[in-house]
Amino acid sequence: MNRTKNLPAIYSALIADLLIAATKFIAGAYSNSSAMISEGIHSVVDTVTQLLLLYGIKKSEKPPDKLRPFGYGKELYFWSFIVSILIFGLGGGLSIFQGVTHIAYGAELGDAKWNYIVLGFSFIFDGISLVIALKQFNKTRGEMSFWKAFVKSKDPSDFLVLFENGAAVVGLVIVFILMVCSHAFRLPVLDGVASILVGLLLVLVSIVLARESRSLLMGEGVAPETQKKITSLAESDPAVIKVRNILSTYESPDEIVLMMIISFKTDLHTTEITDSIERIRKSIKEQFKLIEFVYVQPSGK
Repeated sequence: MNRTKNLPAIYSALIADLLIAATKFIAGAYSNSSAMISEGIHSVVDTVTQLLLLYGIKKSEKPPDKLRPFGYGKELYFWSFIVSILIFGLGGGLSIFQGVTHIAYGAELGDAKWNYIVLGFSFIFDGISLVIALKQFNKTRGEMSFWKAFVKSKDPSDFLVLFENGAAVVGLVIVFILMVCSHAFRLPVLDGVASILVGLLLVLVSIVLARESRSLLMGEGVAPETQKKITSLAESDPAVIKVRNILSTYESPDEIVLMMIISFKTDLHTTEITDSIERIRKSIKEQFKLIEFVYVQPSGK
């Protein structure tokens, strides 16, 4: 299970977040801008999430052992879920709190020159990271629509970085527009509004990511259309009467465990049933490369 194909996008996002996190905090403190402080929080959270994602990828590639005979692939799903919680709590929650506090106390804005410089460089770095992540995701999704590819993807490292970078770029645009308006119309409250909007954006992203990570962590199986193809393939064997049930789960983005309950013809000997099971197992694994384990349970019905 090698997920190094996603590492360029993760490393590029990590470097970008490290480069701009400190500058956002400095610019925010200098100009008394809660929106810039929120952007700094956003970058810190993104940096932590990239590190956790790298850790999850490393752990998920640990080979199977007696304790985990199917391997450690679900480590990636667990750490992806933790990432979504961090985005919600630290990113979204702190940004909203920062914005509400700024509005409540009505802090005056300082010189915004450094804010605009930092926003410009941040947009360049985050934009480059977004382009890299988008190119990587497009290789995976093929001809599918963006949303369908996201829903069907079983590898969180494919879409986590893309969503984070997308949220970063959208957040920068929100902050820039409201910061310009707050200085042009002398309305410091807009700076707090920008911070709240960035927080709400992060909450929305975290909810979407948590939903998908939770589904994978709880044992998501193969799609209904794939089940139909597997059923058709098994029932084409001359020894099979009917496929009674199919159970499956993703142990990792690259590994599926499949169990089938099949009714065989009643006049067959044990060796003929065994041969049929081997044919079915071989044909399924040849056609569906991600199915690593195939278990067939003969049914007496």
